[in-house]
Amino acid sequence: MVNILCIVQGGRLQYEALVFMASFRKFHSGEKFKVFMAEPQPGDLWDFDPRITDGPTRDMLEALGAEIVPLHSKAFGAVYPNGNKIEALALLPEGEPFIFFDTDTLFTGPLDKIRFNFDKPGASSKCEGTWPEPELYGPGYADIWRSLYDKFGLDFESSLDMRQPDEYWQRYLYFNAGFFYYKCPKVFGEKFLEYATAIRDNPPDALDGQALYPWLDQIALPLVIHALGGGKGLQPARSLDGPAICHYRVLSLLYARESKKVIDVLEEVCAPNKIKKLLKESEAFKRLVFQGRGHKLRALITPDDLMKPEEKLRKKIKNRGFWMR
Repeated sequence: MVNILCIVQGGRLQYEALVFMASFRKFHSGEKFKVFMAEPQPGDLWDFDPRITDGPTRDMLEALGAEIVPLHSKAFGAVYPNGNKIEALALLPEGEPFIFFDTDTLFTGPLDKIRFNFDKPGASSKCEGTWPEPELYGPGYADIWRSLYDKFGLDFESSLDMRQPDEYWQRYLYFNAGFFYYKCPKVFGEKFLEYATAIRDNPPDALDGQALYPWLDQIALPLVIHALGGGKGLQPARSLDGPAICHYRVLSLLYARESKKVIDVLEEVCAPNKIKKLLKESEAFKRLVFQGRGHKLRALITPDDLMKPEEKLRKKIKNRGFWMR
């Protein structure tokens, strides 16, 4: 048994969760995988009720096989919702392998075709060098990352990819926190929580001037993976991005840059009336998927656009009036 975890709450995430489960069910049956959806609960760390806002959506998620479990925030809450993924690991069965996925994930193939080695933690390398942003006269990549490894008593040198040049972001462990996996959620989650809160509350001096939000989970994640004996370039992680999942992040970006296969899977799993009726409550799904604006957006994107940094692609989409999430 492998446990799958994602976060669900009212608003955008509840619609993404429907697509998550509908696409998961397209490729998976049986009892090899169990899906848990952690739902943040009202409390001192939330200034609004973060729970799913309507009963039919909850009912559909459960009908598709999701077990919705309450998450009582103790460390992050509304100030840093990305922290939900860190705290939610405590809700999974101890000692059982897990894979966490961001809710804005579309399954494009079966997970059981991938040969996971859960003893070696891994995460998504589908990312750009978003953090840190070294200042001209300040600490560089090496000094910033070294300060974090030193803070937690980790060996910095063994984390380096020596094939990459010094002061180039890919020389240093960095992941997209859109998915990660390990053999035990308790071990992984406790270390993730320890590192993330310590960086938040008492960052090393080398981080002065560096933004911690929204990157805190991605700052702590490589430290956790290195501490537990993992790294980048592991085969399971490479096999997930593309063949088995698409972490689209924003629906407009999916239509702009993903393959025809991804779009076909999205539109297929959204098509059943019982799913479509719920998704039409989302302006993004209504307009991009059901009213065809996603294909109009795609027609505007050139191969040259896809070679540019994501920031420029986002700007073009917004300037043309197609930015929706």
